[in-house]
Parts: sequence; structure tokens; C-alpha cells
Amino acid sequence: MIIDGHYVYKKEVDWSLLNDGFTIPIDIQVIFTQNIGILNKGNSKVINFVINSKSYPVKLTHVNIDKRHNRKSEVIQIRYSPNSEIAVTLKRQFSSSYNYFVEKRKLRDKGDRSFIQLPEEEKEYLVIYTTEYEDTYLLEPIFLNEVNYIKEYVKNKQEILIENEFNNVNDKAAGIYEEERLIKFRKLNRKISENLKLIYSYHCQVCGKCIGEEYGANVSETHHIDYFIHSLNNDSDNQLVLCPNHHRIIHNTNPIFIRSKLIYEYPNGLKQKLLLNLHIR
Repeated sequence: MIIDGHYVYKKEVDWSLLNDGFTIPIDIQVIFTQNIGILNKGNSKVINFVINSKSYPVKLTHVNIDKRHNRKSEVIQIRYSPNSEIAVTLKRQFSSSYNYFVEKRKLRDKGDRSFIQLPEEEKEYLVIYTTEYEDTYLLEPIFLNEVNYIKEYVKNKQEILIENEFNNVNDKAAGIYEEERLIKFRKLNRKISENLKLIYSYHCQVCGKCIGEEYGANVSETHHIDYFIHSLNNDSDNQLVLCPNHHRIIHNTNPIFIRSKLIYEYPNGLKQKLLLNLHIR
């Protein structure tokens, strides 16, 4: 049995993912960067993707950044052919999304190569986790019915309660299938949170403090900038690492976050800029 470890990436399903691969930014990765650290830029190696207990080989390339491409962050590319086993499996897994892309491409004018996205209300995702093996990664699909289930589950609930629940290690729900869907989202949210905490060494992005450090403890929490109950967005660029004090203050006052300036603007007029930022752009 392959055991998942740390979060690597959540990829929105698109034509490229279902046919030839995708790109992973690695500037905010910790464990994943350590795994590929021995691979020099410009070099490639074969790794394994595991989905539904079956392993598939894919090609990983540590991209040698070319200034002409104006690429701001370091990336790796995952590549496979449209007829490869992994591509066929992904098309089968995300059959409704694949059919949507096929039909949209049929309707395009000849020579039109514009990017086709799934409608917001139909988006599906593929999540990648590390495993106990450095060359093997676990793939976990997030299907549309699961997204819709979570949308209903969080409706009319308080954000702070959902955050606490999703970061709770003990996953419990009423029914078996419901439990599986909840566990999948709770696990994803918690894994993204753990990765962010490693990036900041458990320091609060607002005040810069690492609460509990003098006691040999690390007490930090993560917060959704755009509340998850409204956005369903648990990507890393929608989360901040906070100390418990600032987390409670933000939930109690509901300040506006000005992303372009990395500033929280509170109802009483106070403006507070993030002291630490390594991942919000």
C-alpha cells in the first residue's frame, strides 16, 4: 500500500493534463524540492505516478529557466504522451471533463488554439502527494460531485468552525461515502497547511512571531484569505500562516485583505502589512 505524505500540487483539470502533462511551480515547495534536489536544472528522470493502486511512469524535467520566456519562478515539467497509460487513465477518470474539451475543440475555428477552461461550476482537480518513496507520487482526483458535496456541506456554516474541522486530524462523518468525501478535502486542506507552515517555520505572517518557540513548541494556524465557505479555494495562495492571536482577531473583525499591497485593512482604520511573505503574489 502506498502511503501519501506531503502535499505537492493541486492541478485544475485541462486538456494538457489529460493528454501530455503539466507544469509544477516549486518555489513554495519544501519536501518536494528536497526530493528532486539531486536533479540538476535542465536534466530529466523517470518518476512514478500512482492512481488507484496502479503505477505509471512519467518524465520529470527540472526546467532550466530561459530569461527569454520571462518565467518568474522555478518549475518542473511532467510529460507523457496522449496515448500513454497514464493519459488514458486520466481521460477515463475525468471522462465528463474530457468530453467537454473534445466538444469545445470541435466547435473552434480552424487554427484557433485558445486555451479552453472548464466552467467554474464544473471544475475538477488532480492533487499530487509525496509518498515514502522519493521517485513515487500519489495522485488523488477530486471529482465534480465531490466539489458539489463540499459546497453544500459548508453552506450556512461559520468559517472558523470549518477551518477548525478541516484541520482536525480525527475525520468523522455520518455515512461511509460522505466520510470519504470529507476526508479527502480535510486531508488536502491540512496537507497544504502543513506545507505552508514549513515554509515559514511556523512564524506568523502578520506579526512574525513563532508562538511557543521558547517552550520548544510550534503553535501556528492557517487562514483562508477568501473564506472557504464562499470560495471553496484551499490553494496555498489563498491561505496565510498566522499565530492564534491574529487568527482570532481577523475572524472577529473581518478586515479587508488588499492583495496587491499585502495589507489587512481593519474596520477601525488600522492598516497592517504582512511582515513575512514567500508565497502570495
